[in-house]
Amino acid sequence: MTEYQINGIMVKFPFEPYDIQKDYMSKVIDCLRNQRHGVLESPTGTGKTLSLLCSSLAWLETKIKETNNLNFFPDMKNLDEDCLNEVNQYFNKNQAPSRGVLGTPQIIYSSRTHAQLSQAMQELKRSDYSHLKASVIGSREQMCIHPEIIKEESNSVKINMCRMKVKSHSCHFYNRVERQKVNPQVTEPSIVDIEDIVKLGSQHKFCPYYMSKELQQKANIIFMPYNYLLDARVRKSIGVELTNNIVILDEAHNIERICEDSASLQIKSTDIVLSIEGVTEAMKVLSSEAGDMGMSYNDTPPDFSPDELCILKQIFLDFEQVLDNIEIKNHSEGATFEGKYIFKMMADSGVTNENCGTVINLVDKLNQFMTTAGEGVFQKWTHGLSLFEDLLRIVFINVEPNYKQKLERCYKVHVMMEEGEKQKQSSNWLSKASNKVKPACRVLSFWCFSPGFGMNILMGQGVKSVILTSGTLAPLPPLITELELNVGFQLENPHIVKGDQICVKILSKGPDGQILNCNYQNRDNPKYITSLGRTVSNLIRVIPHGMLVFFPSYVMLRKCKDSWQESGLWASMNERKNIFVEPKEKNAFQEAMQNFYKSVHDPNLQGAIFMGVCRGKVSEGLDFADANGRAVLITGLPFPPLKDPRIVLKKQYLDNCKLKNREYLNGNEWYNLEAAKAVNQAIGRVIRHRHDYGAIILLDTRFNNSNVLNHMSMWLRKYAKNVSYVDLMKDLKVFFEGAAVKVL
Repeated sequence: MTEYQINGIMVKFPFEPYDIQKDYMSKVIDCLRNQRHGVLESPTGTGKTLSLLCSSLAWLETKIKETNNLNFFPDMKNLDEDCLNEVNQYFNKNQAPSRGVLGTPQIIYSSRTHAQLSQAMQELKRSDYSHLKASVIGSREQMCIHPEIIKEESNSVKINMCRMKVKSHSCHFYNRVERQKVNPQVTEPSIVDIEDIVKLGSQHKFCPYYMSKELQQKANIIFMPYNYLLDARVRKSIGVELTNNIVILDEAHNIERICEDSASLQIKSTDIVLSIEGVTEAMKVLSSEAGDMGMSYNDTPPDFSPDELCILKQIFLDFEQVLDNIEIKNHSEGATFEGKYIFKMMADSGVTNENCGTVINLVDKLNQFMTTAGEGVFQKWTHGLSLFEDLLRIVFINVEPNYKQKLERCYKVHVMMEEGEKQKQSSNWLSKASNKVKPACRVLSFWCFSPGFGMNILMGQGVKSVILTSGTLAPLPPLITELELNVGFQLENPHIVKGDQICVKILSKGPDGQILNCNYQNRDNPKYITSLGRTVSNLIRVIPHGMLVFFPSYVMLRKCKDSWQESGLWASMNERKNIFVEPKEKNAFQEAMQNFYKSVHDPNLQGAIFMGVCRGKVSEGLDFADANGRAVLITGLPFPPLKDPRIVLKKQYLDNCKLKNREYLNGNEWYNLEAAKAVNQAIGRVIRHRHDYGAIILLDTRFNNSNVLNHMSMWLRKYAKNVSYVDLMKDLKVFFEGAAVKVL
C-alpha cells in the first residue's frame, strides 16, 4: 500500500498509480473539494473504479476527521449560508440536521447493474478504505426471504404483498428488524453486500430488505443501481437522503437514456380494461358478494369505501373512452401530441391537480388489498393498476406552473395501435379475466426526450456534487448540454496500453472480394452473409484463445447463424473453437458464460467464440480479460430502428433544440452517435488491464467513414487502419506472436 498526496488529500493506493490514474483522482478530488460537478472519461482497463473509490473515500475520510475535530457541533462561522439556514431550521423544529449539513456527507455510488456494484464492492474490500461503512440497496426480488412472497413471479405482486404484511405486522422477518439492528454481527461488518445481508437475514431471521435501509443510515458509502437513484418514485420508496450528499454515476455511458426512461411510461388499453375488472371485483367484495374470481377478505379489511371505488371505476372508464376516441389516421406511425395533451386526457377522465393525490393513494390501497385478497388472477389487475399509478405520479410529480412548462417542452404523448402478434397475446391474456375483449389494443406512450428533465429533478434534492464517469462518454459537450448540468471539471483520459498491445483494423471486403456492409439494404444479401461467415471462420485460425463476435441485432445474429449452419460454415468454426450464442434468459446466460470460460482454458480445445449483440448482456459490464478475450469482431453498426416512433420523435426534438442551442447534436448526429456508443461498449470488453493485449476488428466498410470513426473512442481512433483481407491475416499473425512473446 502506498500513499500519495493529491490536491492536498492523502490517498492510499494498492500500488504506485499510473499518471492517468493520478490525473483521474485529481479531477475527482477537485469536484468534491469545490462542490462542483464532473464528467470524467477513462477507458476500460485503466483502473477507473479503483481510482474513483480511493480518491473519493480519501476525501471523505479527511472530511470525517475534520468534522470529529469540531466536537460534533461545527463552528457556525465555517458553514456557508445555505447550510447555516438548514441547521437553524432543524434546530427550530427540535430535529437533528442531516449528516451532510454537519460536514459528513454520504457518497452514493451508482452503477448500471448489481453485478457491477458487486465488482466495485469487491474492489473496496481489497482497498485500504475497507474500514469505512458501506451498504447496498437492492430490490425485494433480490433480498426477500419470506417463503410466501419469494414464490411469486410478478415483482409488483411481491412489492404489494410485502407492503401489506408489513402494514399488518404479519411478517415476522420484518418484525425482527428493530431488535436485530443492534446485533453486533449485523452492525460490525464494515462492507455488507447483497449476499452478506441475505445470509445474515437467513441466520438471524430478519428481513434483509428493510435491514439494508437501516444500515444505509450509518453508511459512509451506499451502493445502488442508478435507476433507483434517478427514478423519483423508487428513490422515495427506499428513503435515500440526497441533501448535501455526493452522487457518483459510474458506467454512465447510457445515462441520457436512463434519465429519459425514468421519466417515461407506456400503458395499454388492455391494462385499463383489466383495472376496471379489478375495481369491479373489489366492489363485489365490499358489497358482501362472492367475487367472480374468488376474491375475499382473507382477514385483510380494505382501507377504502364503496363510494371511492365507484369514483375510481368511473375514472378508468372515462380514461378508456378518452384513449379510444383519439383519432389515429396512420396506424403505422400512430398519433403524436404535445406533452401538455396528457393533462387534457387526465382532466377529461376526472383527474386534476386538486384530486391527483387522493386518486394515487386510492389506487395504491386497492393494489395492496388485491395482492393479499385475490387468488390466482389478481396479478393481472395489480399490473394495470400499478402502471396507471406510475403514470399519475409522473404526470403530477410537481403541480407548479413552472413544471408544466418544462413538461410541455420535454414530453410527447404518442398513441399507437399495437402490432399484430403482441395484440394477439394481450387479447389472449385479457380473455382469461374478462369477457370484454377489445377489437384492437392501443398503446399510450408518455415519452420524455430531455435527459436534463430527470437530472434537474435529482439536482433539485440538494446534491452537493455529481460525478459522471465511464470508459465511453465522449463527445462530452453534447452530453453535458443534454443533461443541463453545470460541469466544473472534465477529463478524457487516453488508454493505459501501448501501441504494441493493441491491433485495430477495418476490413471492407471479405476473402472473396465481397463488400462487407451490414446496412439495411444488404443484410439479406446471401453473398454478403456468406462472405462475412468465411471471414470469421478464417480469422479463427489466427486468433488464439477466446474471441467475441458482436452483431448489430438479434435478428442479424439469428440470420447469420441459420445461414452458416446450412452452408456448413458453423460446423467448421465449431471444430476449431466452441461457439456460444448469447441467450436472452438470465439463467441460460450465466451457464453459457461459465461454459465459455471453461472452453477457453481447456487444453484440449483451441479456445471459444462468444457471439453476442451490441447493447446485449455480453456487451455491457462483463470482463473478458487476457485469454478470455484476445479479439473482438464487430460485424456492423447497431443503429436504432429508424422508423421507430420514439426514435423519430427524439430526432425531431434534437433538431428543434439545435436551432436554439448550437451545443446540441442534431437528430442525425445523435442517431450516428448512438450506434458508435454501442460499438465502443462492445469493444471495451477486451484489453482490461495494463498488461493485457488484444485485437479489434471492424468488419464493415462504413467504419472508414469519418462521421462514424470520429465518434469512436479517442484512444482507439489513432490505431484504426483500413487493410485488405490478406494484410489483415498477416498483421494479426505478427501481432499475436509478438504480443505473446512480450507477455512471457
